[in-house]
Amino acid sequence: MEEVNLKSEAKAGSAQQPQIPKQPDRPEEIPKDKPEEKPKDDKSETLDKPKDKPKKKKRSAASYAAEFFIKVVLTIVGVWLLCTYVISVHVNHSNSSYPMIKDGDLCISYRLGELRDGDEVSYIHDNKVCFGRIAAQAGDSVEIKNGYVSVEGYGVLEDVVYETTEEGSLIEYPYTVPDNCIFVLNDFRDDVNDSRSFGAIDKSEIEGKVVFVMRRRGI
Repeated sequence: MEEVNLKSEAKAGSAQQPQIPKQPDRPEEIPKDKPEEKPKDDKSETLDKPKDKPKKKKRSAASYAAEFFIKVVLTIVGVWLLCTYVISVHVNHSNSSYPMIKDGDLCISYRLGELRDGDEVSYIHDNKVCFGRIAAQAGDSVEIKNGYVSVEGYGVLEDVVYETTEEGSLIEYPYTVPDNCIFVLNDFRDDVNDSRSFGAIDKSEIEGKVVFVMRRRGI
């Protein structure tokens, strides 16, 4: 009887214990597929490669000679235009503008500048290039007396070391400068081969204002 009771108690105890639910089996991991490699394009390979520089064609001697000739012609034309319309270059062959300009000096004159009283200019007279200083302009009344120059009744302040003489003048004073003309005097005032002898100079004969003097004596 006791054995029967024990068996029944054991069965009852086992019946009272809670049953632990079984965990479902984990699904097997499916290996991820590797990304498919795209086939390489022949065009992309050609783009990535650096392009070869085109080879320069060798120039012939004739092309070099033609280029040199064109440069020489353009240089000559440029110099001609510069010397014709912008500047004038002359060599002084007298001492009329001594001491500023001496015999043999190379002078460059600027054609485009405005002419003012006191400017040293180059001009053409009797088919010769001369140099002189502007003393008066169109409409001015010039008087030379006692070694001094006066314009419109006022003495002219000049940076000249020689007195201005009226001896040898071929014009009468007071002298009125005509329109479109200028009255020039040599810096070496003993030389009266200027407006005192041949009167005022027309502006069309003016080569320009002297802007550069190069001493050529002793070089």
